[in-house]
Amino acid sequence: MTTPTAVNGQITDAVTQSNVKVLGDAPALALGHIYQTMAHSTGLSFQNAVTAQQQLNMAAQAATVQGVSLLYTLATAADGVATSKVGMSDLPTAIASLNAALKGSGR
Repeated sequence: MTTPTAVNGQITDAVTQSNVKVLGDAPALALGHIYQTMAHSTGLSFQNAVTAQQQLNMAAQAATVQGVSLLYTLATAADGVATSKVGMSDLPTAIASLNAALKGSGR
């Protein structure tokens, strides 16, 4: 062990005061770190929310485009199928013979 020496009282007061200042500043610094962490976490959650909203908007737009495309092609396809069925059936001949029969009966 070292032998005790006489130390000036002003030195011990200065060391004690600096230690008290460090201990007094600790809660404020800790809260500062907590607030920074909370602000960072909140910013990240907002960024994630914006990204999710953009993804949902793109998916909704793609679904809308697919639905409109289906609506536009559905009528054309239905018209084509109906035309081909009428053309392949005996419906025109049946209508012509029915018309001739109606004209022949005097109606």
